[in-house]
Amino acid sequence: MSCNAVSRRGRGRSAAAISAFLLAFFISAPAFAICQVIADGAFGPARVYKAAVETGSVRIRYIGHSTFEIETPGGIRIATDYNDQIRPALPPTVATMNGAHSTHYSLMPDPDIQHLLPGWNPDGTPVDYDLTVGDVRIRNIQTNIRGWDGGSRRLGNSIFVFEVGDLCIAHLGHLHHQLTEEDLLRLGQIDVVFAAVDNSTTLRLESLMKVLNDIRPAMVIPMHFHFPGALQAFAARAASDGYEISMDTDSEHVVSRTNLPAQRTVHIMLPRS
Repeated sequence: MSCNAVSRRGRGRSAAAISAFLLAFFISAPAFAICQVIADGAFGPARVYKAAVETGSVRIRYIGHSTFEIETPGGIRIATDYNDQIRPALPPTVATMNGAHSTHYSLMPDPDIQHLLPGWNPDGTPVDYDLTVGDVRIRNIQTNIRGWDGGSRRLGNSIFVFEVGDLCIAHLGHLHHQLTEEDLLRLGQIDVVFAAVDNSTTLRLESLMKVLNDIRPAMVIPMHFHFPGALQAFAARAASDGYEISMDTDSEHVVSRTNLPAQRTVHIMLPRS
């Protein structure tokens, strides 16, 4: 038997083992810029409900579906795909939204949110953000999206990029197509990616893996895996592409430059909700 055949058989067994493990776990468990260092500034009172994040680190909480809460050392909290159904415990400083459907945007945002950033314009014209809030720079790259009629809605989705210190984090939103060279150039070097892995209403697995291999982040955090078997299928596919698979039994994870994995890793988090 050839070495290639042995390797393929080993990868197949590994994928099957990952799929079985994930299934058991979820049954048993209830931009043109590379990351830039942002100068320290005067921060207002931080609404922190755990120990403050250390300098150089970012705390990520998985709230559910496509909503994460990102907390910076300066006490800025960002909620991604903020909506009326799944929310962080406290109003975030910044809320980003996408126009796919109601679990990705809010019609009744909390009035205490200081910066509300819809990732689309209803009339299809561009929305371009590049703002600094405390110790985080936030920018976006718009992509097209499929409408309910099967047609294309121009600029209906935004990839939001969060630059904190020397870390770059990207939330792909409700991505429906592969990225262009211009998109990748604007993204720059990304360390952590939040990626929808439903294999249905966003990207199919083959297209998603192409996107991730083009971005080349150190860590991929899956989201939007509400369809049965979607997370298991993604983990198995990622493992066959050489990603390490890491399970987290908690809904939060602290990331820093020093603890980024040396090998490309899929880090699976348990949604709070």
